[in-house]
Amino acid sequence: MSIPAEQADAAALLRRLTGGEAPVETHISALFLGPDRVLKLKKAVDLGFLDFTSLAARARFIQREMALNAPHAPGLYRAVQPLTRGPDGALRLGGEGPAVEWALEMARVPAGDFLDAVARRGALDAALQDALGDAVAALHDKLPPVEGWDAPAALARVIAGNRAAGLAAGLPGPRIIAWAEAATAALARLSPWLARRGTEGRIRRCHGDLHLGNLLLWQGRPVPFDALEFDEALATIDTGYDLAFLLADLDRQVGRAAANRVLNRYVGRSGDAALVAGLPLWLSLRALIRAHCLARTGEDGLPCLAQAEAALRPVPPRLLAVGGLPGSGKSFWSRRWAPAIGAAPGALILRSDEIRKRRHGLAPEQRLPPEAYAPAVSAAVHDELFEATRAALAAGHSVIADAAFLDPAMRQGLEQLGRAAGIPLQGLWLEAPLAVLRSRVAARRGDASDAGLAVLEAAAARDPGPIAWQRLDTAGPMPTSI
Repeated sequence: MSIPAEQADAAALLRRLTGGEAPVETHISALFLGPDRVLKLKKAVDLGFLDFTSLAARARFIQREMALNAPHAPGLYRAVQPLTRGPDGALRLGGEGPAVEWALEMARVPAGDFLDAVARRGALDAALQDALGDAVAALHDKLPPVEGWDAPAALARVIAGNRAAGLAAGLPGPRIIAWAEAATAALARLSPWLARRGTEGRIRRCHGDLHLGNLLLWQGRPVPFDALEFDEALATIDTGYDLAFLLADLDRQVGRAAANRVLNRYVGRSGDAALVAGLPLWLSLRALIRAHCLARTGEDGLPCLAQAEAALRPVPPRLLAVGGLPGSGKSFWSRRWAPAIGAAPGALILRSDEIRKRRHGLAPEQRLPPEAYAPAVSAAVHDELFEATRAALAAGHSVIADAAFLDPAMRQGLEQLGRAAGIPLQGLWLEAPLAVLRSRVAARRGDASDAGLAVLEAAAARDPGPIAWQRLDTAGPMPTSI
């Protein structure tokens, strides 16, 4: 990689201003890293899918980059700076007169704070995964819906473009052609649903390049940056497709459990359980994009191609319910089992506690007042859980329903829902000695459940009726898979 000759003077100035170190380069940018700031130069290149060769284009797209990214990480993006010539003809940053080049000034972030680096050192733990799901849900929530967008036609173009890119990158031709045929067939099945998603406001001008390298820790929390600024059509997508790039990257770099946890946290915050219908196609596309990008740079794209192929293979959905008293371990074990159940990235966990919090506009860890547990409110929560379960199963995605299930009618209702979908319910009843449950509930912190000791005692005194589900004592050895 190199900086175009006509930008040599600008690059030399930015290098001096930041301490003289060689820039970090990509195909389209050069980043000059100083002690407390970064100056980013867009290269005057034409790569076909983008054209930065004119100064006007570089000005437009650098302003667009600032506008897209600054709201999500206040203080990270500082200013768009013109490079001008002073009265002596010397190039300078800022100043009056016509700009001869442009630079984007950003704060310097430690290299270890980028989430791909965090993942490589094994530090992308459960708390960070939850924060990551929160960050993406918040990002999407702030974006206005785009009306009149033909999502199926746009995805058809993406499939065709990636077929061509995969072949051009030297990936195995027969496999790329077969992948494109399978992806096109999946799109045909999904087209009516994708169109409805548009009418429901799920098409937005999204980030467009939401992988771990484009997320960082800023002021103690994960934030997205470097959104795709040069192609509005490529970034005008379903919010589920935007999320899918991150899920595919998590699956590849961290593991299926991390991808599953971020999916479930995102759904818990956004309420968009229906997005699982699009995941096979979206995950496949994101993995295929990664495959040909790696192959073009001489790296091994075959593992990502295999990931793209696997995502499109149907996996029979399963329906599980995990019930029991507070402290019995329902959510802990649901999270342990979910990644290995069904299609990538594992089962959707529909937790009644999280649904209740979202319906009241709260994060899972925030507490609700007692009136939020009135019978009518609980009935609405359970209705939403059942409806989301029905939709996910109809889409072919596995579900774990996580609730107390102390009411026999609720257990029977879920069994009937499974029969109607042609998917038998696997019911699991978790239990432990009451002393163990008391100890767990008393020690619980930062959990979606508001159940304290008084709630536990009242639930333990309640007769749940005959329990036909498989009983598991969580005080003893537990199966690692179900």
